[in-house]
Amino acid sequence: MGILEIQALDAGYSAKAVLQDINLVVSAGQFVSVVAPNGAGKSTLLKTIAGVLPLVKGSIFLYGKALSSYERRELAKQIAVVGSDVPSVDYTALQMVLMGRFPHLSRFSGPSSVDHAIIQEAMEEVGIWDKRLCLCSELSQGERQKVIIARALAQRPKILLLDEPTAHLDICNQYGILHLIKSSALQKDMAVISVIHDINLAIEFSTHLLFLHKGKMLAYGEPREIANPEILRKLYGMNFIRYSDETATYVRPILQHQ
Repeated sequence: MGILEIQALDAGYSAKAVLQDINLVVSAGQFVSVVAPNGAGKSTLLKTIAGVLPLVKGSIFLYGKALSSYERRELAKQIAVVGSDVPSVDYTALQMVLMGRFPHLSRFSGPSSVDHAIIQEAMEEVGIWDKRLCLCSELSQGERQKVIIARALAQRPKILLLDEPTAHLDICNQYGILHLIKSSALQKDMAVISVIHDINLAIEFSTHLLFLHKGKMLAYGEPREIANPEILRKLYGMNFIRYSDETATYVRPILQHQ
């Protein structure tokens, strides 16, 4: 049994299902990237797992217990979410990351020395400890993105949901953050489910890929197994070339004028 199990899931807004018949088991240490064209239901899947959207049909289990049976506070200890929108607010970076500890705090006591150590560790891991006293509104988009990722890591979740976590980062920071998240998944027995538009980043850092097409599962498996030209053509409606050796796999689309 994995940390997360999804069975025959239909999900969407009101009674309209955007996703249909999703079946998935995610275990500790796995990094699952959800890859799909726009409008295929990637963000809908994350919101449903996070408990933000109700299920239209099917079931989601967290440690064998129905997701709907968890109280909100308990669910926040288990699942952390990093969205694609990076807020510009008048809180310091340290205050924002501290919010990741709120589900673990007593109602009548502040953060302990252990909480502060966890916060510092998370901020150092993503490289923004030196910005801890800066207002988020004064930080760049990339720095604010790191603050939100640090907040999620400080939450110490068992499932980390990421919606385009590298959207506002340069290429060096993209690789650094994804490497950190993948390492954290292994070291902290955490499962990661991330929406990533860049297919090659998804191939490089994921243990598994989930391809969605028109709201349904097109393929699920290890990157080298399913990131092939035939499946990618079905996914995107265009031809691809694949380059692969013992260390890496890379794909690129074939443009019509080539």
